[in-house]
Amino acid sequence: MQAVNRRTFLKIAGFGGVVFASRLARGAAAYASQDEFFFVQLSDTHWGYQGAANPDALVTLPKAVAAVNALDPQPDFIVFTGDLTHTTDDAAERRRRLAKFREIAGGLKNRTVRFMPGEHDASLDRGEAYREFFGATYYTFEHKGVHFIALDNVSDPAARIGEEQLAWLKADLNKQGRDARIVVLTHRPLFPLYPQWDWATRDGERAIELLMPYRNVTVFYGHIHQEHHYKTAHIEHHAARSLIFPLPAPGSAPKREPLKWDAAQPYRGLGFRQVEAEAEPVEYKISEFPVVPNA
Repeated sequence: MQAVNRRTFLKIAGFGGVVFASRLARGAAAYASQDEFFFVQLSDTHWGYQGAANPDALVTLPKAVAAVNALDPQPDFIVFTGDLTHTTDDAAERRRRLAKFREIAGGLKNRTVRFMPGEHDASLDRGEAYREFFGATYYTFEHKGVHFIALDNVSDPAARIGEEQLAWLKADLNKQGRDARIVVLTHRPLFPLYPQWDWATRDGERAIELLMPYRNVTVFYGHIHQEHHYKTAHIEHHAARSLIFPLPAPGSAPKREPLKWDAAQPYRGLGFRQVEAEAEPVEYKISEFPVVPNA
């Protein structure tokens, strides 16, 4: 695949470029000397899925890897926000799927890749198999003046973050200034988007309460298989598309069922995103990419 500039790629694909800008213009002068950067978010690959909602399931993830590899320049890093694999009751099969997913993701030429579990990966064994392949289910890292927090709201089958992790989050945030640039990565939404469809975190409001005093907080998540933007006070929440099948808008259908595969537009509604982080003002420019052009 020929390398293309990421903005040019959007134009070729029929997209207009930046489709959403998350601006948090507070304390911007403090960050004027810090570098801008961009990262790529992929989510809900569901490796191991077999079904009518995506008859091309065996090649969708490899095609997404090729599309990310074609970005020029390459992102600073890549993050997968959960549901790396499709759920299975068979513990041995779960490990086979995690191993195969890791092998395919290993084809990314950018070697700075971070992973997070989804409930399909972790809820049946509380993250045991996931940790064997990818390590901790929650963690922090720093990148060019931004403090990233990866939260685990999936290993508990009751869809809770849990007391231990909330205490860890509080201790971590206590080390940050009120103007710190903070990005939270999670799988389920922290706010109650649509609890009837498991689109919520039962103690997510406690995490939001801990984050609320900080002026520059943005959350990126997956789980709902569609682009979605929401605000809790000044905290913005951005859901990513899936790489396996799209789901209906919250409450728009009787059941939470995958949208039907369209053979004329086989990858419609699927994709990944780039996020460009700017320091002055504090802003995150989000661009959505299709798995393949014109999808």
